[in-house]
Amino acid sequence: KWPLLAILVVFVAFQLKKFCPKERLQALLMFLYFFLIITSFWILKPVKKSLFIGHYAQGGFNLGDWYLDAAGAEQIAKVLNMIVAFGAATIFTLLARSLRRQQLTYVFTSFFAAVYILYSFVISSPSDVTVWSFYLLGDLFSTLMVATFFAFLNDSVSPESAKRLYGLIGLGGVAGGGVGSSVVGIYVEDTSPTVWLWVCLVLAVAIGLIAMTIGRLVQQKSFFNDEPQTVEQPKLNRNSSLEGLQLVLRSRYLLSIVAIVGLYEMVSTIMDFQFTSTVTYYLGSDKDALVAHLSRVFPFTNLIAMGVQLFLTSFIMTRFGVGTALLFLPIAALLGSLAFMVVPVLLVGSFLNTADNGFSYSINQSAKEILYVPATKDEKYKAKAFIDIFVQRFAKALAVGLNLAISTLFASSQNLAGIRWLSVVTGIILVIWIIAVHYAGRIFWTMEKERVGHE
Repeated sequence: KWPLLAILVVFVAFQLKKFCPKERLQALLMFLYFFLIITSFWILKPVKKSLFIGHYAQGGFNLGDWYLDAAGAEQIAKVLNMIVAFGAATIFTLLARSLRRQQLTYVFTSFFAAVYILYSFVISSPSDVTVWSFYLLGDLFSTLMVATFFAFLNDSVSPESAKRLYGLIGLGGVAGGGVGSSVVGIYVEDTSPTVWLWVCLVLAVAIGLIAMTIGRLVQQKSFFNDEPQTVEQPKLNRNSSLEGLQLVLRSRYLLSIVAIVGLYEMVSTIMDFQFTSTVTYYLGSDKDALVAHLSRVFPFTNLIAMGVQLFLTSFIMTRFGVGTALLFLPIAALLGSLAFMVVPVLLVGSFLNTADNGFSYSINQSAKEILYVPATKDEKYKAKAFIDIFVQRFAKALAVGLNLAISTLFASSQNLAGIRWLSVVTGIILVIWIIAVHYAGRIFWTMEKERVGHE
């Protein structure tokens, strides 16, 4: 870990030197902001998952007459996340009417700080209510905080500076995932969930302080997008739960982003199910082999993600454009799905995890977020909240339903026949996804040229 950390520090320092003085501090603070959010997420993720799985590992969960084991109960929790996400999108839109940038960060960091304090008193002896609510709140953290961060970031840069800065800033998230998962992996057995919650509380305070500093800098920097909107905004229904949807339906460009986000979530959920099913099929009876295999797959995937973010993201976006950068993930996923369809062995099934997470949290995340930079203020906050919070969870819920249906249909199967055929579904989705990427990239290029022409 230490050599990789040293490389990361050197790379960040080298990249900061390439920026002009007015961008340098802003980029570093945004890097740290995103780093702390993803670090917190990777602390919360194993805590909420182990709490949930451990609670139902022995007796399972009964939903009426339907008995579910711990893994099945977790799939139900993932579906419930969609309902929670709809409420979160509504609240985000309502707050975005009067708040923006660091102000939204203040609201949500304060909320989660209060949540950490509350659950620190009950998580050591959890009830059913505690287990389910903490699982949903843990997922809500990534939903709201990542959406808030990128709304802040996208409302603070021009398209030209975004292509330079987003590679470094996105690296903060990749590094946060590596550091957060590594720290938890080392100390998880010796540290209680209560202590992890207090760690997250400290990180929440740090996030708020960084956001406050960035907010002050943004108001002083002329290269940030603080100019008033010149495009007339459409009149919308003031129902906060519908504003984001209305903005999306009025714009083919936003609809293409909906397709990119939604189709990715479906493909990712299906591929993760295929990955888990393959590993369970080959290694499920040998716990030591299972742990050993996962301990190789996940670090390798994180290494690929960091390498892509270090050496490819900014280079591809500045030299070849955002549209080209957005093609890396669907092409990698398509190759992985085709390979698994033909050869559903452990190595290929494990590659599905790398093909997804190796590119999704690196080049795809950075390029996707740049699509919002030339959008209007309402689109950056309200439409983006609807897409990133509700559309994302709705698509995931659809894929979970498909996974449950397939796994139930082939419950008696002694091979991966049913699971491998899911690659046909992902193949079709990926072709549509690539078409949406081509359209969004072309429109972004047009909007970018128009902006440069006006300047």
